[in-house]
Amino acid sequence: MAKPKSVIDAFNRPTIDFLVVLGILGAFVFFMGFALLFPAIIDLIYGEDTWHAFLISAGIAFASGGILWYFFKPKNEIRIREGFLVVSLTWLTLSLVGALPFVISGILPSYTDAVFETISGLTTTGSTILGGTTSDGFTNPDIESIPKSFLFWRSLAHWLGGMGIIVLSIAILPLLGIGGMQLFQAESPGPTTDKLTPRVQETAKLLWVVYVAFTAIEFVLLWVHPSMDWFDAINHAMATLATGGFSTKNASIQGFESAYIDWVITLFMFLAGINFAMHFRLLRGETQTFFANREVRFYSLVCLIGILGISFSLWFFDGYAILEALRYGAFQAVAIITTTGFGTNDYELWYPFGAFLLLLLFFTGGSAGSTGGGIKMIRWMILIRNTGREIKQIIHPKAILPVRIGEQAINQNIQRTVLSFFMLYMFIFGTGAFIISLFGYDIMSSAGASIAALGNIGPGWGEFGPTDSFAKMPYLGKWVMIMLMMIGRLEIFTILIIFSPSFWKQ
Repeated sequence: MAKPKSVIDAFNRPTIDFLVVLGILGAFVFFMGFALLFPAIIDLIYGEDTWHAFLISAGIAFASGGILWYFFKPKNEIRIREGFLVVSLTWLTLSLVGALPFVISGILPSYTDAVFETISGLTTTGSTILGGTTSDGFTNPDIESIPKSFLFWRSLAHWLGGMGIIVLSIAILPLLGIGGMQLFQAESPGPTTDKLTPRVQETAKLLWVVYVAFTAIEFVLLWVHPSMDWFDAINHAMATLATGGFSTKNASIQGFESAYIDWVITLFMFLAGINFAMHFRLLRGETQTFFANREVRFYSLVCLIGILGISFSLWFFDGYAILEALRYGAFQAVAIITTTGFGTNDYELWYPFGAFLLLLLFFTGGSAGSTGGGIKMIRWMILIRNTGREIKQIIHPKAILPVRIGEQAINQNIQRTVLSFFMLYMFIFGTGAFIISLFGYDIMSSAGASIAALGNIGPGWGEFGPTDSFAKMPYLGKWVMIMLMMIGRLEIFTILIIFSPSFWKQ
């Protein structure tokens, strides 16, 4: 009996179908064209003269993306290797396209700087090259000097990258429903992907509904305050829910000089650091599920410890009033834990006790399934429980002691993956710091820049602190930072797996 044509095609397909990869990349680039139209509208609203840069860039995205999709549209199921390759290439490809308006308009003559700023937005890192002098002597404009259309583009890049451009595309583009779970799993941050429904497309839609709703609520709460107009409010709402950190002010949130603004953003940074699937369950009335979730409780505990420790330091050592210390301590602790990176205070000027506590928080991160970066709370929980288990095992060598989170025993494969992730994370952090130090930076500046990029945090330490820019870094160093931002956003394995020889073997 003759085999069906679909079976024959499956056997004849190469290990990785690069034409399928090109077709899907084309679809994402085409989608990027629509995103580029929104800042052009902002330009027309404010009567600026940069709309043509966005229209030209959108035209390039529509043409190139449309051609790729038309000629290489997938006709077969996307396989796991193609899914990983698509995700890895998508973030870089979209950053290359999204950087075009900066160069076409002449705001950033360096394409490297333009790519750095764009990928910092899409990966929700928040590091910026604006407001500093580059290694070749060009002075980039500061944040408040560039047109509002570009401020909006930076925040929109955050917002799209926060929940994930690929997850968004799966939600609204049924054409990409082919093998969508491979893309969803490869792109979604965290060691697990929480499916709320059996269909990945429906799951993506539900997560985006929660994401949009929270953004809208924060926008209204910020807009009602006289220190923010609608433009500032929408930009900061998008940057907060994405845990990004781009601001419309040179001084970040400190520029608004408002305790109300600080507390609203602190609250929504905290919410953005929680698994959005948990938010959906809470809104659906499953309050017991939400509050019983061990990761939510551990994340809240880490935030509380960070807030109390830093607030105490600001009050006891730095002489802040109690309420003022709590305001700045809470904001900065939550901003770093969630990897948002907003600033209301220069933490490098703090007493060493508070500054050191904050430095430790650079290695935490939000919950799995949140928009936050970093190592993630669930991984720390497994590492801590595994350490406790090893101590007990030494005392009781014959006992069978599984690692548990609540009532759930953690599979040994997951334990090994988490340990491997942590070791790789620290190795890449150290390697990044070492490479940056080769450009002549001191140890704190090098380590601070590396963890700021890998953890998608934004500000670092030393010469790259909360009041500094990354413009001064040599162009090769910026590409190292770009790679670190991508690796951190895609949870290390998604990027590194494509460099494995076994990935390319039949």
